[in-house]
Amino acid sequence: MSNRTFTMIKPDATANGHAGAILDQILQSGFKVIALKYTQLTVEQAQAFYAVHAERPFFGELVDFMTEGPIYAAILEKENAVADFRKIIGATNPAEAEEGTIRKRFAENIGRNAVHGSDSDENAAIEGNFFFSHFERF
Repeated sequence: MSNRTFTMIKPDATANGHAGAILDQILQSGFKVIALKYTQLTVEQAQAFYAVHAERPFFGELVDFMTEGPIYAAILEKENAVADFRKIIGATNPAEAEEGTIRKRFAENIGRNAVHGSDSDENAAIEGNFFFSHFERF
């Protein structure tokens, strides 16, 4: 179990002006921001980040969505970070997410679901390393 996880505030939430409220909810939930970046993914970067889904039918739509506007990428720290963060973001489908979770509050639908959260300690490290050098972490 690690004390770090990775998140992205996706283009839908950023475009809809929810990034500040989402970051506030993350901080109010006891997470510390170790690294934070405002950027826009290229098609190549989105394809590389989501390569695990390359054979799935939704891959093209996912890449299109993730490159349509800027995102916030962040490494977060808290004890039991991956599991605790997955609780505060809620189910992938916002219709199934618990009240008060980030996705229940801010997601449009299952595809435009406001935030990404790492699903394991191993993926949190891989995803954090994708966006941040060791010099960008505090």
